[in-house]
Amino acid sequence: MAESSGKPSVLFVCVHNAGRSQMAAAWLTHLAGDRVEVRSAGSNPGDAVNPAAVEAMAEVGIDISAETPKILTVDAVKESDVCITMGCGDTCPVLPGKRYLDWKLDDPAGQGVGAVRPIRDEIKTLVQGLIAEIAPEKTA
Repeated sequence: MAESSGKPSVLFVCVHNAGRSQMAAAWLTHLAGDRVEVRSAGSNPGDAVNPAAVEAMAEVGIDISAETPKILTVDAVKESDVCITMGCGDTCPVLPGKRYLDWKLDDPAGQGVGAVRPIRDEIKTLVQGLIAEIAPEKTA
C-alpha cells in the first residue's frame, strides 16, 4: 500500500480506458499539476488509446500518445479518494469511505476528432470543477 502523499487522488474509469478516462486524467494532470495524484483504468481495456482522443488533446497542447489502457484493479480503487466513472455502466468495486461520481459523457470510440472535441471540452469543464473542490490553488 502506497504511503499517502497528503494529496487527493482521483481514479477515472471507463470501459476501454482509451478515450474519456485518458482525456480526463490528462486534463487533471495538466490543470492541477502535482496537487493531485491521477490514475485511470478500464474494466475491459482497449489495445491502445483512441487516436481521435490523442488528436483532440494534441490540439490543446496535451500529449497522451504515450499512454496505454490499464486494467481496473481493486488496489487502484483503494488508493484513490475519488472514483469517477464515465457513463459506461462500469462495475467499479465500491469500497466504504470512497467518493464516487458518474460523469455522463458520450463515448468517443469509433468517432472522428470532430465528434471528440466537444467531449474533450466537456471533460475539461468537469475536471476544472473537480479541482476547485478537491485541490484549490492555495493563495498566498
